Amino acid sequence: QVQLVESGGGLVQAGGSLTLSCAASGSIFSINTMGWYRQAPGKERELVAILNSGGSTNYADSVKGRFTISRDNAKNTVYLQMNSLRPGDTAVYYCYSGGTRTTLFSVRDYWGQGTQVTVSS
Repeated sequence: QVQLVESGGGLVQAGGSLTLSCAASGSIFSINTMGWYRQAPGKERELVAILNSGGSTNYADSVKGRFTISRDNAKNTVYLQMNSLRPGDTAVYYCYSGGTRTTLFSVRDYWGQGTQVTVSS
């Protein structure tokens, strides 16, 4: 079984910064894609940023230039550096581990429990 443990959420003023971390643990052979999604109250979960094992990234237009995703493959950990935060970034942020191989024949996706990010104006 794979667990994703997130940390780094909290309350910050507009214009401030936060760094989220997510560590995947368990019997993991490899992870294809790691990233972050978020869900604000009354809204659907949306992509924030993802990073695949080859180094390719994909960011939501709303965070480009402000957020940076990075990954430590040796530690199965993904980070999200969030700068110039806005009240519109307030949401629960979920860590995502896509294409996670735990055995030769077992590959699936996993989600973290979510961490709250609140940006005050």
